[in-house]
Amino acid sequence: MFSRRAALKSLACGFGYLAFTGLAGRAATVSPLIARLPHHAPRARRIIFLFMQGGPSQIDTFDYKPALEKFDGTKMPFDDARTIANTGHRGTDQRVMKSPWKFARHGASGRWVSELFPEMARHVDELCFIRSLHTEGVAHGPATLFLHCGSTNFVRPSLGAWVNYGLGTENENLPGFVTIGPSLGNGGPRNFGNAFLPAAYQGTAIGTAGQPAKELGIRNLVNAHQSPAAQRGQLELIQAMNSEQLKKNPGDSELEAVINSYELAWRMQNNAPGALDLTQESSATLALYGIGEKETDDFGRQCLMARRLCEEGVRFVQVTYGDNTANPRWDQHSDLPKHAVHARAVDKPVAGLLADLKQRGLLEDTLVWWGGEFGRTPYAEKNGTGRDHNPGGFTVWLAGGGVKPGFVLGETDEFGHKAVADKVHMHDLHATILHLLGLDHEKLTYRFDGRDFRLTDVHGQVVREIIS
Repeated sequence: MFSRRAALKSLACGFGYLAFTGLAGRAATVSPLIARLPHHAPRARRIIFLFMQGGPSQIDTFDYKPALEKFDGTKMPFDDARTIANTGHRGTDQRVMKSPWKFARHGASGRWVSELFPEMARHVDELCFIRSLHTEGVAHGPATLFLHCGSTNFVRPSLGAWVNYGLGTENENLPGFVTIGPSLGNGGPRNFGNAFLPAAYQGTAIGTAGQPAKELGIRNLVNAHQSPAAQRGQLELIQAMNSEQLKKNPGDSELEAVINSYELAWRMQNNAPGALDLTQESSATLALYGIGEKETDDFGRQCLMARRLCEEGVRFVQVTYGDNTANPRWDQHSDLPKHAVHARAVDKPVAGLLADLKQRGLLEDTLVWWGGEFGRTPYAEKNGTGRDHNPGGFTVWLAGGGVKPGFVLGETDEFGHKAVADKVHMHDLHATILHLLGLDHEKLTYRFDGRDFRLTDVHGQVVREIIS
């Protein structure tokens, strides 16, 4: 639920929080990131999205399919958009390929998890699996854009920007939307962009994908060449000039965003370094995330940074396990066993994040979302040792934030190829995430070019079966 302070801020229309009243002689503007009341009582106050760039294989991770072992090596026709795109026709025979990894049931809920994720398996009773997700786009670019923005080709605001626009931030000294290690490819900044929403709602990037986590930070956050007083004087001069321009151009949203961004940047100089400083954590906490271990140090640091930002009131935090290459990390077209490398890199950090959130009492009102832009095929691509893209049926999981723990919704067919029962479209997942945050996806709109836009366009149904 919103705090009394946040509610008063919203009900008073923000008049007590004018961003620049302390800077005399200029017109004050209300911060666009001021906390706002949701449409209905939220189950989650914040979200951490763990983006597995490239498409982890559902049938090698969480969707156990014995038929793959039974028919391993058998040639069968698999009609899907990817096959048609590659061959130009339907009915092409493909070789069924079983998983190289064993599956076992875990927890009181008895959910299937492959041996790729021994640490996550310990938390299976906290997880809510959607095993019937399907999406748009057979290539990384359009599918990644659809995952983040609800569109494969048009320039649309990202999910994080919509959340930022709908709810604002709980901490006026930090951005409402932060993306850690975002990829420069497959949509790049559009995946955390604001599009036609006011510029204040775009995501603040910390580093880029593939950059060592020890080097992740916000550029130019600290100025070692000027004293705080001199920097404040410089800011006041710049803001005074910007304010004069705003008087001449009232209603200029881009100029207002510039003014607000300068003031936020000033406040961030005094707050963000502490939020990003992992040296303040105990050795036990660092070990929980696998920090200090070669395979898990990078992603562990990113996950711990996400927890710290959430604690400080950042509304939407995305953590990307990815890189900036043509073939993203989970994209095993010809070397499926490499999934094990990526699983080792993320398994302990993700499990550590879940454990840490729970022990701090944060998991109850923090929604954690794990998944990629699509899944992978049950057949071997080009009769080789990898799997092709599969947007027709794959798995993601959610935890905390009002979802049913230890629950599974939906099924794919016997080979894990296409969603066949309780199908959930990506638009439905977006609608559900917004609902859990207290936002009605049909009411969260923005008028642009003569029409009302929303994240889910004219689609999407809240998946109430997964809500506790």
